[in-house]
Amino acid sequence: MDMEHALHELIFLQTILPLFSTFKSDSMSILNKLATALNRRDEIPNEELAKQIADTGDKKAVKELVDNLNNKNKDIQSDCIKVIYEIGTLKPKLISGFASELIALLENKNNRLQWGAMTALNTITNESPEIIYSALGKIIAVADKGSVITNDHCVGILIKLCAVKEYSEDAFSLLNERLKICPTNQLPMYAENALPVINDKNKAAFIKTLTSRLGEIEKDTKRIRVEKVIRKLNK
Repeated sequence: MDMEHALHELIFLQTILPLFSTFKSDSMSILNKLATALNRRDEIPNEELAKQIADTGDKKAVKELVDNLNNKNKDIQSDCIKVIYEIGTLKPKLISGFASELIALLENKNNRLQWGAMTALNTITNESPEIIYSALGKIIAVADKGSVITNDHCVGILIKLCAVKEYSEDAFSLLNERLKICPTNQLPMYAENALPVINDKNKAAFIKTLTSRLGEIEKDTKRIRVEKVIRKLNK
């Protein structure tokens, strides 16, 4: 009887273990597809994973990525934020529900997570303008101390908020202040990107700010681009 019981137990284990293995594999499938797990030093696996998740609308995968932004392995953290903001570029609605988590990351000591979070927030500003607007104090403070990429996306956020009626006045005021202090290398791009949100109400201030900085721009090609923006607005 004992032998028969042992045989039944063995058959049971042989049946259940493959199922457990499959479940475990499925639950770890997203992390297994990250560049780090594949021993890749390029970002192609992360970009492909982002496209796959965006195409399938896989909310569970997004949640797993967000949860692993606190992974002990910094390479996994970096891969996860990369996939998240790439998803944001492709399908912002899929990550917009995690705006609070992304805002919290802005104060992270890991610079990759900081500017990655700002990048992701830029992608979801049109989806969640209210929560992004409410976090502008933190966004500006982080940009003031942050990298060029952090500032690029901060400006991107402000430009998007300028297009939202209830936030346009405050957003333009903050945008104009950034145009006054940003590196001259970035000024042409910022000015060009802001053109669609310039109107009769803010045009004079915008032109004044750009004109005041022309003398600081050493590269002719950069200065010509800013001058072109001013000419367009003066027509």
